[in-house]
Amino acid sequence: MTINRRKFIKAGAVSAATFTIVPRHVLGGAGFTAPSDRVNVALIGAGGRGFKNAKELMKVDGVTITDIVDPAEHWNLEDFYYKGVAGRLPVADAVDKHYSSEKQVHKCRLHSDYRKFFDGGNDVDAVLCATPDHAHALVSLRAMREGKHVYCEKPLTHNIAEARLVAKVAKETGVATQLGNQLHSSEQLRTIVEMIRAGAIGNVTEVHAWVPATRWNPELGGRPTEAMPIPKGLDWDLWQGPRKAASFHSAIAPVGWRDFWTYGLGAMGDFGCHDLDAAVWALELGKPTSVEMHPAGYMDNDIVPFGELGYFDFAARGDKPPVKITWYSGGPKPKKPEAMKDDEFPGRGVMFVGEKGTLVNAAYGSGPELLEPELKNFQLPAATLPKTNGHHQDWIDAARGGPAASSNFEVGAHLTEITLLGVVALRLGKKIQWDDDNMKVTNSEKAEPIINGEYRAGWKLS
Repeated sequence: MTINRRKFIKAGAVSAATFTIVPRHVLGGAGFTAPSDRVNVALIGAGGRGFKNAKELMKVDGVTITDIVDPAEHWNLEDFYYKGVAGRLPVADAVDKHYSSEKQVHKCRLHSDYRKFFDGGNDVDAVLCATPDHAHALVSLRAMREGKHVYCEKPLTHNIAEARLVAKVAKETGVATQLGNQLHSSEQLRTIVEMIRAGAIGNVTEVHAWVPATRWNPELGGRPTEAMPIPKGLDWDLWQGPRKAASFHSAIAPVGWRDFWTYGLGAMGDFGCHDLDAAVWALELGKPTSVEMHPAGYMDNDIVPFGELGYFDFAARGDKPPVKITWYSGGPKPKKPEAMKDDEFPGRGVMFVGEKGTLVNAAYGSGPELLEPELKNFQLPAATLPKTNGHHQDWIDAARGGPAASSNFEVGAHLTEITLLGVVALRLGKKIQWDDDNMKVTNSEKAEPIINGEYRAGWKLS
């Protein structure tokens, strides 16, 4: 497991169903996957993340994206890291071209409202939800109750009550599920989990996770109050879904919605399910007993801060000691251990501190390194975690009756709840004490609307 430090730093710079009907928009030919094995998927949410997920699904054999659902016909994403375009029409065009190149006659069905998509009946087997965070639970719950397998982008939900309900319905319906924390299926992250569990650094007592993410709209001192013209082809009221109707502004959509508590959850919500995953998985952590989170820079009841500094306290588990996770976003990083010498931390990474030494990895779990010289001869034993065929492939395999995907909604809801507790503490501005059995912050009555969410008429959870 010895890795050159310079290379390391650079690395960081429904159940088993039988499908017997071939939809009219998919006509088979030589070399096609048999109809009994083909999985038809509806993409709900065709923005930047939705388009990326569509590209991943198009790599999976025996899958056809049949429907595209989004309130926007077209998004221009050139000014964001996604680049290019997205929305119903561009994504459908790319999907149609892909399947046509495989000699399929294909035409995606287009919808603006996911509720009407379900109300009208359909022949899809599975749904991939890539909407903004505030609609995740509503889409996932409806899909599961319709008997559809569901893949949902992270975080699984916008509040803790939604996470509990989504996990409950997933268990009741038995459909195949997967949270969109794609790093969970990477070999790098799994190596870290294996190293920690094999005792490479002994019992772990501290974890530090840091991401450079900050606001998309650094110039704003709150939510914009002026109204802007609604882009052509966008049903803005429908995009807002369960949230109180408000004026359109380009600072919110298509991408900047993560800056506003109404729709997103800041850096904690965006990256927590990625960068806390290895620690929660490897150490088999339950829920934290207390969480304290401080904003870096301005925030208010509408807009998220520029950065975050937080502390999660986890109780002992059997013979394993208590664990403290420290979270950093927007630029701050942990104190550099002496064993790191003159090297710098990568821009994004996780550091595990154990009784025997320290393990550090860079972005995406890359380059896990044991820092202390006496640990360099550590030999990783044979793998114990089940092999992954890829995050999307594992979900499709589960939909075909295979083993549950490793980040299914039971796992995903647990990880999401931990992430959302950081959001609760940040928004309350105080250290919170958490009663997990009763889903309650015991030292603040102001936590209830953040835990349970607020919905406008016609959009409440059932």
